[in-house]
Amino acid sequence: MQLHNYFRSSASFRVRIALELKGLAYDYLPVHLPRGEHKQEKYAAVSASQLVPTLALDDGQLLSQSMAIIEYLDETHPNPPLLPRDPIGRARVRSLAQLIACEIHPLNNLRVLKYLVRDLKVEEEDKNTWYRHWVRTGLEMFERELQQLPAGKYSFGDTPTLADCCLVPQIFNGQRFDVDFSGLPRTMGAFENCMQHPAFQKAQPSACPDNEA
Repeated sequence: MQLHNYFRSSASFRVRIALELKGLAYDYLPVHLPRGEHKQEKYAAVSASQLVPTLALDDGQLLSQSMAIIEYLDETHPNPPLLPRDPIGRARVRSLAQLIACEIHPLNNLRVLKYLVRDLKVEEEDKNTWYRHWVRTGLEMFERELQQLPAGKYSFGDTPTLADCCLVPQIFNGQRFDVDFSGLPRTMGAFENCMQHPAFQKAQPSACPDNEA
């Protein structure tokens, strides 16, 4: 398999975590977002949406959208599972994952932040305030959801799930913008436990070949 991705892209990071948790080998193909490589003809031939990540399967088929890719991996390589076996458990984990992927991430991804500055002429610090507000607000919702669930080592239970694949990249990006993570004990506890896991360590941006940090 080949993963077209960018090291700081939280959506790409999610898929790297899933691949590492599954123990699946893949070729890392960098697509540099700030340089606009995702909009160039070469990548447009890979991704009609011109978004990362894209997973190229061994038979040449292309999959896009991180959540769909991860669920595909979970269905085709079921161990270790990233979704619980029972319907209620799966719904709980999907709910947590979508709270990040659908409620937080769309408001603070790169193209939105660029639009705020380039087109709406928002000042840099105001843009950063926007980012911190929506990430913090979303994580507060995430924390309230966790508080309603039985305590566990990770976001849901004692093994990593799809929810953790989404949580860790969001925290990583939030750290870059100095988001306030205080008062989120269950959320940050799950994050810290994830970062003790080898799969999360191997998938993090600093371990990527195109890391420029």
